Amino acid sequence: MSPRPQPGREFVLTLSCPDRAGLVHAVTSFLVRHSGNILESRQFDDRLQDRFFMRVHFDVSHPGVSLDQLRTGFGPVAEAYRITWQLHDAATPTRTLIMVSKFGHCLNDLLFRQSTGALNIEIPAIVSNHRDFEPLARNYGIPFHHIPVTKDTKAQAEARLLELVGELGIDLVVLARYMQILSDDLCKQLDGRAINIHHSFLPSFKGARPYVQAHERGVKLVGATAHYVTPDLDEGPIIEQDVVRVDHSHAPDDLVTMGRDVEARVLARAVKWHSESRVLVHGRCTVVFG
Repeated sequence: MSPRPQPGREFVLTLSCPDRAGLVHAVTSFLVRHSGNILESRQFDDRLQDRFFMRVHFDVSHPGVSLDQLRTGFGPVAEAYRITWQLHDAATPTRTLIMVSKFGHCLNDLLFRQSTGALNIEIPAIVSNHRDFEPLARNYGIPFHHIPVTKDTKAQAEARLLELVGELGIDLVVLARYMQILSDDLCKQLDGRAINIHHSFLPSFKGARPYVQAHERGVKLVGATAHYVTPDLDEGPIIEQDVVRVDHSHAPDDLVTMGRDVEARVLARAVKWHSESRVLVHGRCTVVFG
């Protein structure tokens, strides 16, 4: 496992802008002026859309250089090159609210990874429309919020969720097999900070019992997709996908087990990359410096 970033000493700058000469020089010159030393740098030049993307993880040697000073100092550079950017303290954990219904494999995986330091997140709350995983939340010492959802109470349930997001200073909402469709308004309010996971078969099987449908069709691949939540159901910008091979010898229950494993892995990678500012959204797509 990589060493933990030093609080107040290590930072991550992400940016995108129209491509032009001198961009890398402008960024590195800014870092030099602020005693910055590059620890990791990744960039991508989208030639089809003439757009440049970059992620720089750096530390600063001068004790007087703060995050606010760095943000102020980068402002003129961003304005000169029409840069859309974010600058974060690399050590600050992403405050993450996890939502779940009746399938707990993704929730359990995220809680374990967070507890071992594999994910740089903190989890102030778990929200569910059922009480099945209240004991699990209690075992990890995390407040559990039961918010039932019916057709008549959906608006009130979403309002309560937004209250929690605001009260707890939530940076990221993770739908860890939360089996409710979010309203368009809620999706817009959580734009860019809500991640969903769902099964992703080739071909895709929608509705109830997807693994049984997949078995009946004799699929050879099962998989999962993690994406940002948008009003277009399951069609938000994709962060990560993975598949595993299966064959005629796998029963539906085998596919369920294998599918849950890949779902948990894919969601964990998506949460990790988001929390480390490795995902840059570009329209309906993403640039992922994984």
